[in-house]
Amino acid sequence: MVQLLALVWRRLLRKRWVLGVVFGLSLIYFLSSTFKQEERAVRDRNLLQVQSEEHPPAWKVQFHAVNSSQPSNQCRNSVQGKLLITDDLGYICERRHVLVNGCCSVNAPSTKLYSCDSCLPIGCCSVYEACVSCCLQPNKQRLLERFLNRAAVAFRNLFMAVEDHFELCLAKCRTSSQSVQHENTYRDPVAKYCYGEYPPELLPV
Repeated sequence: MVQLLALVWRRLLRKRWVLGVVFGLSLIYFLSSTFKQEERAVRDRNLLQVQSEEHPPAWKVQFHAVNSSQPSNQCRNSVQGKLLITDDLGYICERRHVLVNGCCSVNAPSTKLYSCDSCLPIGCCSVYEACVSCCLQPNKQRLLERFLNRAAVAFRNLFMAVEDHFELCLAKCRTSSQSVQHENTYRDPVAKYCYGEYPPELLPV
């Protein structure tokens, strides 16, 4: 019985009109599925936009009126740098000049406060620690607030756990989808750590 059905099916498939019907039905199914998915995507984007406008995320980021640059008993720092470290006061120093309390030694000749070395005017830097240090400048607060308000939906999961200016700069300067194109190529292979509002310009294809 199975062999008979298989034989009949093969004979039907040899007929061009059957193939045409199968192709037509497949095309209709594909187009209708694509249309429905696009319709749902548009609806979801509109819903997210409305929710974002009516109920903006309750960001936990706390900015101080003026960042203290005075020596501290204990500092958090950028940790992973092989050569450079930035502490939460905004100092950037060589790793060998990091004190036992996690702070950069302000007496080391190479230590700098709020250093923007290697950073472009758009807020993208070639050195991660310089990006964090520059981002910690007190005058960057409004820029970061604008970024959070405008990018609330897209970056909600990434920044909802951030609690202060230092944590925000650490997260913002890390390489993300903002600094890549085609998912695997840097928009700017040099200045790839960005604290600014906008990503680097796309490289020509």
